[in-house]
Amino acid sequence: MTITTSSFAKALWPGVNAWYGKAYDEFPVEWDKLFEKHTSTRAWEEDVGTSGFGLARVKPEGAAIEYDTERQGFTTRYVHVVYALGFIVTREIFEDDLYDIVGPRKAQGLAFSHRQAKEIVGANVYNRSFSSSYVYGDGVALINSAHPLIAGGTASNVIGTAADISEAALEQALIDISGYTNDRGLRIAVKANQLIVPKELDFEVDKILKTEYEVGTANNTVNVVRGRFSQGKTMNHYLTDADAWFIRTNVPHGMKYFERRGDQFDMDNDFDTENAKFKATGRYSFGATDWRGIYGSAGA
Repeated sequence: MTITTSSFAKALWPGVNAWYGKAYDEFPVEWDKLFEKHTSTRAWEEDVGTSGFGLARVKPEGAAIEYDTERQGFTTRYVHVVYALGFIVTREIFEDDLYDIVGPRKAQGLAFSHRQAKEIVGANVYNRSFSSSYVYGDGVALINSAHPLIAGGTASNVIGTAADISEAALEQALIDISGYTNDRGLRIAVKANQLIVPKELDFEVDKILKTEYEVGTANNTVNVVRGRFSQGKTMNHYLTDADAWFIRTNVPHGMKYFERRGDQFDMDNDFDTENAKFKATGRYSFGATDWRGIYGSAGA
């Protein structure tokens, strides 16, 4: 896989007007809008839930107080994975290259590949969130209608009837989110922070969130979902389902990213072959802990 003079023969000859295929603009970093960032100093990190206490009860006069208990809940483990890529060039092509194609430009291409990998790995947490092939601490998919509760019963963070994004669907989502409870069934104050959509829904969502009155009608009725998302809309280019949409809430320990080792770029020379080696590595993990941190619909 070594890049030699035969790999870029034209780089040895004058007269080339332009080299294309690398000078593309990149999207700004997007994964950091989808996750809370944390650092790690261990091989893996674990988040462990707790059940909480139940409701206070009536104590008849003279009767003993009833005592409740609390216990450990579901455990989610983040195992940090190393992502790496590199390339090797011979000394000859490095010396004879007239256009700096195999040196700086190849290093830029390596950085592009590394950044793109992180975007895809992060977005896949969302792309796979409805699939039973990818389960989390409670044993079910991230977005599911039957998340088991520690004290018994189940809860949902998916819209009851599959629906494409619309004003009505968002109203139902906000109602569902405001009904979230803890594992003992006690109401918790959950708010919708951020609406996350793929590029295919970008314009449709702007119509919904920026219209003062009911969307697509002549009714003189206010658009009640307008202004309900404190962080507005986030469009992500790496989401693969054209009609799936998501809402991140203010629940802590929802969507999480752990950085064990930041992106590193290095080069070295091989003594015997005189080849130059370039590499980029990073070690991190993406995932989710508390399902209450996210809500979604896979579309109709």
